[in-house]
Amino acid sequence: MPPKKKLPDEAIRALEEWVAMGAPDPRFSAGGTLDTAGPAITTKTWDIEKSKDFWAFKPPVKPTVPTVARGDWPTSDIDRFVLAKMEAHFLAPIADADRRTWLRRVTFDLTGLPPTLEEIAAFEKDPSDGAFEKVTDRLLASSAFGERWGRHWLDVARYAESSGKENNVLYPHAWRYRDYVVASFNADKPYDEFLREQIAGDLLVAKDANDRAENLVATAYLAIGAKGHNTQNPRQFIYDVVDEQIDALTQGTLGLTVACARCHDHKFDPIPQKDYYAIAGVFLSSSTQFGTYQSPGNRHASTLIRLPKEAQVVDGATMSAERRTLLARAQDRLADEATKAADNAQAARQKGESKDAVNMFKVVQLKAQANTLDSILERFDSEGRPTTENRVTMGMLDGQRVIEANILQRGEIDKPAERVERGVVQVIAGEWVPEMPSDGSGRLELSQWIANARNPLTARVWVNRVWLHLFGKGIVPTPDNFGHSGVAPTNPELLDFLATRLIDEHWSTKQLIRDIVLSRTYRLSSAYNKANADKDPDVIWLWRMPKKRLEGEAVRDAMLASAGTLDRTVPNGSPINFAEGAMRGGDNKLFAQLTQESRPIRSVYLPIVRDKVPEVLDVFDFADPAFVTGDRDETNVATQALYMMNSPEVMQAADAFTDRILAGKGSDAERIGKAFEIALGRKATSQEILASREFVNDFKKTLAKDPAPNASKDSAGGGDERGPLKRVRDRMAQNRAMNGGDRGAEKNTQLSSSESAINHKAWSAFCQSLFQTAEFRTID
Repeated sequence: MPPKKKLPDEAIRALEEWVAMGAPDPRFSAGGTLDTAGPAITTKTWDIEKSKDFWAFKPPVKPTVPTVARGDWPTSDIDRFVLAKMEAHFLAPIADADRRTWLRRVTFDLTGLPPTLEEIAAFEKDPSDGAFEKVTDRLLASSAFGERWGRHWLDVARYAESSGKENNVLYPHAWRYRDYVVASFNADKPYDEFLREQIAGDLLVAKDANDRAENLVATAYLAIGAKGHNTQNPRQFIYDVVDEQIDALTQGTLGLTVACARCHDHKFDPIPQKDYYAIAGVFLSSSTQFGTYQSPGNRHASTLIRLPKEAQVVDGATMSAERRTLLARAQDRLADEATKAADNAQAARQKGESKDAVNMFKVVQLKAQANTLDSILERFDSEGRPTTENRVTMGMLDGQRVIEANILQRGEIDKPAERVERGVVQVIAGEWVPEMPSDGSGRLELSQWIANARNPLTARVWVNRVWLHLFGKGIVPTPDNFGHSGVAPTNPELLDFLATRLIDEHWSTKQLIRDIVLSRTYRLSSAYNKANADKDPDVIWLWRMPKKRLEGEAVRDAMLASAGTLDRTVPNGSPINFAEGAMRGGDNKLFAQLTQESRPIRSVYLPIVRDKVPEVLDVFDFADPAFVTGDRDETNVATQALYMMNSPEVMQAADAFTDRILAGKGSDAERIGKAFEIALGRKATSQEILASREFVNDFKKTLAKDPAPNASKDSAGGGDERGPLKRVRDRMAQNRAMNGGDRGAEKNTQLSSSESAINHKAWSAFCQSLFQTAEFRTID
């Protein structure tokens, strides 16, 4: 569209006759009634059987392990597949990484945290090869594993706690899905079971009330997507929600862009519109429970799914007295404003003024906002404790009737064409396709088809995602697109080996990761080799370990861990649980106060509101929660450096890191060495120790000469104290309070002394400079 060549003469004449007739709608019969079956539409002709010859549509078959020339190098079959490709391209693997580098690499990859000094020491005391297995098993058993790998899945699941788009309506109960994902990875839930629960958990047979609650929460996967709550046409809203669900499901689990067939047959893959609307019928026959209150700007309200009373589930966080007071005051203010607006409307009406309608609309808006605050307060008792009204979840249920969808011409609501039966993607349908029930949505059958060992894509897509997070690039470089417009696998035999092994190992993600990180390939150094780089500059054949940049979550968590302030406690719920309604309008400041908290918890638990992502995550290429993101962007821009230099959160972490370094006994050289080990996981060189001592001493001299150039006396501090030094002492005091009082730092740093404050500020600048290094934000 439009055609590149002139239309045939007969087609032009037909169009002329149709226009002369008044361009009647072909969907309507001569009697003027709508033909619900709809006319057949002209579609692109796909040879489905022939299309199955494409590599991604063939079921994976366990390949023969190749024979390699360097038989002494591999330690696993994974290594043999990798080495065979290297040898075929005349490459040779470089040396292994040193033990500390491997420890830091595997610890970040599996937990998103740096190794502690105790973990480094224990690993170095054990020179055996079994030490690698011990470390790997310890990390896989850590609760931090689920927090790290759960976040990877949340990228794919486009997790957020609001709708995004024009009005950004908050979802106070989305956090339950986040916690479900983290717990599932820690429990090593089989991946096929993990998928079935998220697609059709409400339809699965549950062992008990706890299992039933978990299954219901899992279906929030299909309910948390972005939505346009202000869409005027209800049918348009429903079809847009279904479209988003199809896109998230097929990209996330199958690596196929099925949603591209909403308006026309897929341009690249053998996916006709019929396949899209066959799946759409499944979701149209379901009910999406996202839970919002109808109000101006939100035309589409929804209930939530109530969890079983007997289930042992978390109710959510307790609302602090300050928050409750804040909400109560806002409620009173809105009530007063609504009363005034109603009085103004009545006065205007009596005078016959046109302001009547304007004031009445304001009344409606204010009452809607007041109702929103009422709904929040109803979920908590007078002490701020969550009530049973908080034991709900977003999710999916079967609808009241089964709907077979009509194909929509060009995807337009008012242009229905032929009706199609519910089904799946034909090109990968296979003989295991279940029959769609006449008394149910078909989501259970859809989940069974996707999470089937014979599905050619499900296992491949997942092992590729795992490989990507461990090596920085997938075997298929386009993890969300295994179709013709994606990139073919660099090592298809290895991909199929891993996929079939995943299935043989009962879909265990932990076992898959264990196999990979214990391979010789994963143990390679990241050092440069010119001979290899000339042949393979992009390291496609893995002759060395590619360097990876830390994500924003790992950067923040690593700073807190280095500072000794990271709180590993799992928070109860989310700050969004205390909010409701849209992030726009008069109460925007109120919602900002409720949601933009900065606590030293792990970053996976920070509130994620679409378009209002925490700065530390946003600046370091956080995944856009409006879309499926299998592979985050990696940028190196000035805003990242500026954040590390100027962010109060970074400076506070640097101050706490300083307290930790100065608290212990030892020389400056020993303190510098300890700081390097904590922050970078390695020992400092003699040149680095010398340069660091010069940096600290020069910083002290500069501050001693002029503590605050061009600054006036600190009126709040009194006397001759300059503002910067007072702020240093204030931050030091805050750090001690946050960490339970005196940790020994005050014995080495007298707060009343400007000299001590200068010393602390110099060391804090040194600690902050370690955070700013590229090495701190890179996994070698």
